[in-house]
Amino acid sequence: MTDRIAEFLRTRRPEGPCLVVDLDVVRENFTTFRRALPDSRVFYAVKANPAPEILRLLAELGSCFDCASVAEIEMAMDAGATADRISFGNTIKKERDVARAFQLGIRLFAVDCEAEVDKIARAAPGARVFCRILCDGAGAEWPLSRKFGCDPSMAPTVLEHAHRSGLEAYGVSFHVGSQQGNPQAWDQALASAAGLFRELGERGIGLKMVNLGGGFPAKYLKDVPQVNAYGRAISDSVRRHFGNRLPETIIEPGRGMVGGAGVIKAEVVLISKKHADDTMRWVYLDIGKFGGLAETMDEAIRYPIRTLHDGDETAPCVLAGPTCDSADVLYEKAPYALPISLAIGDEVLIEGTGAYTTTYAAVAFNGFPPLKAYVI
Repeated sequence: MTDRIAEFLRTRRPEGPCLVVDLDVVRENFTTFRRALPDSRVFYAVKANPAPEILRLLAELGSCFDCASVAEIEMAMDAGATADRISFGNTIKKERDVARAFQLGIRLFAVDCEAEVDKIARAAPGARVFCRILCDGAGAEWPLSRKFGCDPSMAPTVLEHAHRSGLEAYGVSFHVGSQQGNPQAWDQALASAAGLFRELGERGIGLKMVNLGGGFPAKYLKDVPQVNAYGRAISDSVRRHFGNRLPETIIEPGRGMVGGAGVIKAEVVLISKKHADDTMRWVYLDIGKFGGLAETMDEAIRYPIRTLHDGDETAPCVLAGPTCDSADVLYEKAPYALPISLAIGDEVLIEGTGAYTTTYAAVAFNGFPPLKAYVI
């Protein structure tokens, strides 16, 4: 919560649940990333929060952009980014989308298999490709170790296929998992990347770039290391594994860039019990998983929640959303401690919600409108 967000909520009193993002925090975070990893280009992960105001600010600051779709590419370009500052980082793309991106000037594409290489060779001849490899994601709240990437042993074949197909085999990428709490998590993946550089070099293919991915955490309930700790650990690992032949590097912060910049204002709709003898309350808010809090799935992300009654005696409760879907329960496995004095109609503030909220909000599920957003 920043003073600017607090003042906005106090004076504007917006109706219904809403997200408020403070651009000053985004600006500060971008500067922090650039200082922590001065030799790496920043490719903001647009999917985290594609608000035009955020994209315009980052474009003005010199950021590049990691895009997962043609729509995100167009958003970044509308915000002022040129094509050479955009990566089509999704490994799962329709060929017609590759062709459209190529038409827009995009020349950097992610792959993780030969079939994806073939699409790019046909639709974006001569483009640069980087191969995403799997890593275990240990230490992350959400490991991303299955859907995207190939085993490192497959990557030389994929990249050599790209080379023989007329593409530029440009580099390697990986993702150490979302909300990664261990600054050393990049080390093993960088060791794998360095091995691939050597192996491809022996095949006469000179790789140039390592995409270090995202994973940089936002502050929720748990303390997390500062960005400069990640910068030191990553820089040390790059030098250790690559020696004097340092590759180009890029990072793709999303959550770490905008997560802490946003607060969701919500309202208590109902407080009830399931049995007369229950000690556990159910607290229902006017926002839930389908309104933008999808990252509470499996209770992976536990947001800080503030109320007007903070400081009063607390008791654990089950926290849930308003929709007629039994999956719309936020915290039940590990109940959330909230003030006993909390009442129906009270306002609550859910902090650290600048990332992966508005883009997850359903379009009128159960008739509830999408999450409103204000960028200040």
